[in-house]
Amino acid sequence: MGRRILVTGPATLWGAQLVRWLEADPEVDVIVGLDIKTPGVRPPATRSPASRAPTEVHDRIEHVRTEGSYAALASVVRATQVDTIVHTSLVVDSTGIYGQALHEVNVIGTMNLLAAATAGTSVRQVVVTSSTLVYGSGLRDPVWPKEDMVRSSPARNQVERSLVEVERNVGEFAHDNPATLVSLLRLSDVLGPDVDAAISRCLGRGIAPCIAGFDPLVQFVEQQDALRALELVVGRQIPGTYNVAGDGRLPWSEVASICGARLTPLPPVLTGPVAAALTRTGLLDIPPEMVTRLRYGGGVDNQALKETGFTYRFTSAGAVERLAAAAVTRPEM
Repeated sequence: MGRRILVTGPATLWGAQLVRWLEADPEVDVIVGLDIKTPGVRPPATRSPASRAPTEVHDRIEHVRTEGSYAALASVVRATQVDTIVHTSLVVDSTGIYGQALHEVNVIGTMNLLAAATAGTSVRQVVVTSSTLVYGSGLRDPVWPKEDMVRSSPARNQVERSLVEVERNVGEFAHDNPATLVSLLRLSDVLGPDVDAAISRCLGRGIAPCIAGFDPLVQFVEQQDALRALELVVGRQIPGTYNVAGDGRLPWSEVASICGARLTPLPPVLTGPVAAALTRTGLLDIPPEMVTRLRYGGGVDNQALKETGFTYRFTSAGAVERLAAAAVTRPEM
């Protein structure tokens, strides 16, 4: 009997590409997609870090539409007897979604997912894609935090708070269910021609917001590497927590230069309110979690994933260069 895999967010970039990969795997018998939208319908304006994928038709997937909290997940797991649940739809870019809506998608949705995995006796693996935002970004934080590091300061924004709570719940689930393989991927800021995130949108407009007096070192992962890491832990059923980030860091000013974007300074005081005002006007997308990155930057240790046999195809600088090259070759609409 082949594997039976449920993917949350098959209309997101990660979910759609994972489904495409699973469909080509002869060892996978059943693929179930759980999402808040029906395939073939243009997604709402709410943006997600996972990005919405171009509309495409999958032949082998059974789609189930649900609300953002995934309240129906337990009944779906019981009915389909899936052995693997892959959660790809956590929000890590708060542009367009905030407050209770963000909490419901990230925290309540993951709680329902874990409850379904506990109740579903068939579930043998749970995979969750999170973000390196859980480490925070502050003056006193270590430069290359490893997966076992606990952040040194309280979460500064709603996305960070929700992700910290999500990961705490995932950790408790792993402790209480030792027979279930639990895989947690913490993605760095993802760049790529298909990724719709705040940083990509700003750079795509030729504008690189910065904070006057700061030029932080930043780290990225290219979208192909992010997807390959997800395929690795799902396909080989590898448990554990892994940072997913390209080698090296580079100054934000260099990112702007590579992408041909103009540095646009924000005041070093009252940065958050100014960024929020610019976001509300539609001039720029600068969500709170991006403001923190623009001040102190960030970077993580990526050795643990390499020890599983994973090889990155792109460094952080390479991810930026590929984004810039894609922008040059992309046809104008």
